Amino acid sequence: MTMSVNPLISVVIPAYNYARTLPRAVLSVLPQLEGASAELLVIDDGSTDSTPQVIEDLQAQHPGRFRSIRKSNGGLASVRNLGITEALGTFLVFLDADDELAPGGIAALASHIEANPESRLVIGAHWSVFPDGRKSLHTPKALPEGPRARVRGYLLDKTISISNGACAMHREVFRAGNYPEQFRNSEDIPVFAQVLARYPCSVLEYPVALIHKHDDSLRHNVQHAHSVGLKLIDEMFATPRLPSELHDLRREYTAQRCLSLFRTFMAVGESETAKGYYREAVRTNWKVLFNLSYTRKALRLFFRG
Repeated sequence: MTMSVNPLISVVIPAYNYARTLPRAVLSVLPQLEGASAELLVIDDGSTDSTPQVIEDLQAQHPGRFRSIRKSNGGLASVRNLGITEALGTFLVFLDADDELAPGGIAALASHIEANPESRLVIGAHWSVFPDGRKSLHTPKALPEGPRARVRGYLLDKTISISNGACAMHREVFRAGNYPEQFRNSEDIPVFAQVLARYPCSVLEYPVALIHKHDDSLRHNVQHAHSVGLKLIDEMFATPRLPSELHDLRREYTAQRCLSLFRTFMAVGESETAKGYYREAVRTNWKVLFNLSYTRKALRLFFRG
């Protein structure tokens, strides 16, 4: 297969110690490259398992079908930033190594982009796949008009959900900032927020990806929630990510971020940490007391001792 010199779409798969699932991800993409203006780039983030051998074997089995890069370990944000630099496509799809591109995903994205040439972020539908094999389809809702409504919908109201692998971003959206490499979790939130705030966006009801859910996701989230904490807020509202006219959303988002961290640490029994984040949420915006779901949880926690 001859790769397009300037393909419309680049699928970038970051891989760190995903030797077991990487072939599934790669093989979900390769058949879709035939006759399409698209390419596949796999980036190994310094894996210590057999990922390098898996990539070598896949390239031997499918010569010339995809490119690969190996780098020293730097985290998911660093891999995506390298992908922005090294990918040839106008639009980028970041597919996790344990997920799959849905059949027809590239063709659906290409058709949508052709029909919506002004769009700089295409938010596609996706299938959630659970460990027991169950699948659930998630279809994006129509986007509200205006940057403020879109950012509110994503950060605060949770009416806009975006999944890596099921969305395509025009490379120009990264002018406002790349992925923050100091974070090992939540690194995509500031990027999605800046795109919703600054660029035309659209939704695609066709499922683009299969997102595999894992039983250890909570443990993984807690591990990185400690390191990211509230630093995500400063990154979010740093210029030029969000325009200054949206910085008034900071207080409300801070309270919500604290509630999210409260819930995360409460779920794993880290009571004192959870209490601290709930207190900070109330200090930041006392109206969170009217969120009865969180208030009930907090009362149970505080009076339990």
